[in-house]
Amino acid sequence: MSDIKSKENKEEEFLSFDNQMDENVRSTIGTMERSGKRKWVYPRKPHGSFTNKRRVVAYFLLTILVIMPFIKLPNGNPLFKFDVLNREFIIFGFPFFTSDFFLLAIGMITTMIFIILFTMAYGRIFCGWICPQTIFLEMVFRPIEYLIEGDRAKQMKLDRQEWDEEKIRKKVSKWVIFALLSFIIANIFLSYIIGADVLLQLVKNGPIQEASTFIGLLIFTGLFFFVFSWFREQACTLVCPYGRFQGVLIDSHTINVIYDYKRGEGRVGRSKFRKNEDRAAAGKGDCIDCGQCVVVCPTGIDIRNGIQLECVNCTACIDACDEVMEKVNLPPGLIRYASEDNIKKGEPFRFTKRLMAYTTALVILLSVMTAFMINRPSVESKFLKVVGSNYSTEGQYLVNQFEYTLYNKTNVDQRLQLVLISHENGVFEMYQGQNDLLLKKGEIAQGKFKLKIPANEVKSYKELVEIGIKNTDGKVIDKYEISFSGPYKY
Repeated sequence: MSDIKSKENKEEEFLSFDNQMDENVRSTIGTMERSGKRKWVYPRKPHGSFTNKRRVVAYFLLTILVIMPFIKLPNGNPLFKFDVLNREFIIFGFPFFTSDFFLLAIGMITTMIFIILFTMAYGRIFCGWICPQTIFLEMVFRPIEYLIEGDRAKQMKLDRQEWDEEKIRKKVSKWVIFALLSFIIANIFLSYIIGADVLLQLVKNGPIQEASTFIGLLIFTGLFFFVFSWFREQACTLVCPYGRFQGVLIDSHTINVIYDYKRGEGRVGRSKFRKNEDRAAAGKGDCIDCGQCVVVCPTGIDIRNGIQLECVNCTACIDACDEVMEKVNLPPGLIRYASEDNIKKGEPFRFTKRLMAYTTALVILLSVMTAFMINRPSVESKFLKVVGSNYSTEGQYLVNQFEYTLYNKTNVDQRLQLVLISHENGVFEMYQGQNDLLLKKGEIAQGKFKLKIPANEVKSYKELVEIGIKNTDGKVIDKYEISFSGPYKY
């Protein structure tokens, strides 16, 4: 009986918190007025341990992003290249072509399941820590804005004042630097498409000689400038679908940046801080309603209203709240990484059956993807019987006619030879040239040949034979099994 009452009391506490929440947040966006007008966000510059950690992660990822196109593997390939126009894709040094579409499909399915699994477990931690939009905006462009225009109050004052000498100087300086950074970012992303070597050559040739490429760069520069100087958090709240996915994928077990409403509201709700007051005796919560969690939020929301699609889990509110808690001699963690169940029931994070199912699927897909990558031949071969042909005899040999298709999946030329693996005494007779094929990088070669096998080695009218492709090192790099026609034996 006492357990039932305890459960009812917990439910009443939760319902009382729901009543205290501003339910308007469910039907509005933090960066838009009711009329649809843009509400400009002036976040205060964040400080604290989480901000410092995010800064380290961000600058590490930015360093990787900049230097990665210039890293060449021993096979001469970059780590990544996504040349859509020439249909040339290199992922982790492996070149991919149109025939490898199934590998890319498996990779995309694996990525989607990973996103689902990760979001179900850890919410939008990707958005706050890894997403390029957040990293560039909060760790590159915003610090420059703070340096030139000052913190929140100074920015608001500057935007309100007339276009005098100070405002023109600061705004133009900021925009020029933003434009230069946008141009650099456009070049970095271009290097992932055409390759760093080609990009450096285009720079040497100059914008006049490479006018079309330069115009394309200017277009993307304008796009980046628009996003980081004006559109900003709207990219996360209006364009990116991930915030909408969050509402479907998260549940009460998901880890998010969340406000501890039980501790923050108490019995009578939050209240301003008064020196030497016994808040616990008065039934007041630890939240002193200072609003610092709101003014530091880059998407302009109040985290105390619960999980919202605008929240990117950037942890700025955690640092701001912890700083205030320290000043008023209250324990930190009023806003922290936690799940709803952790706040509501005091339960620790659990690995649910649904998470187990997604994890199992993810491991299987990763294993399949790894196996395909490891066993993927550098040259793909395919052999077919010439349509309408049958076996013939030439002395002691039975003869079949075949046609071959060879696909060089590397970025180097290869010299190849056809070999019969299953029958030692088989002989190849090419219709054109010798059994010494030069296959250029990314090239598809087709042709015909006769395969001769001694009659005494053919045991069935449909003899299975295994044909291989051998490179100049004598290594068989691909195999193909096909039937060889012979006389019917009773």
